[in-house]
Amino acid sequence: MGNWANTVRRWSRNIHRDISFLFSGVLVVYAISGIALNHKDSFNSNFDIKKSVYIVGQALPEQQDIKKKDVLLLLEEIGEENQYTKHYFPEKGSLKVFLKGGSNLVVDIASGHAVYEKVTRRPFFSAISRLHYNPGKWWTTFSDIFAISLLVIVLTGFLMIKGRRGLWGIGGIELLIGIAIPLFFLFFW
Repeated sequence: MGNWANTVRRWSRNIHRDISFLFSGVLVVYAISGIALNHKDSFNSNFDIKKSVYIVGQALPEQQDIKKKDVLLLLEEIGEENQYTKHYFPEKGSLKVFLKGGSNLVVDIASGHAVYEKVTRRPFFSAISRLHYNPGKWWTTFSDIFAISLLVIVLTGFLMIKGRRGLWGIGGIELLIGIAIPLFFLFFW
């Protein structure tokens, strides 16, 4: 029995080590994107949004007389004349201009007070955050393999260490605490 147990522990160590190294990169990417998504109330992982306030440098016509050419002149001031998609008047005396990529400009027609909201995609964070939203069939297959591999890592970890530090000792207590933490937040928080 001792030889068999030692063989199982040796194979467990090898499998545990190799799968752990293989999937460590995936864990790093998931961890970074997970932190970003956990703080989406204070950090937009998909877009960087910058607002600037200024006074337009020209007198504007009356609301009913504003045409696309007038709007394009406004956009020249901020270098966005080629990004125009459409404009409208959300309320009397206010002009809102939509730009390609999600940016926009809101102008108070009477005062010339303008708020320019520039929206820029965050290439790294928006790409890795998509992984949490299951972007396709191949990713689903890979995610299933990844999840099964995590279970193998856990099970081989149980078998590697014997005695009071193993599953029937302090390791088992730590395992129960690890299970209890998410259950506590799930049911009691």
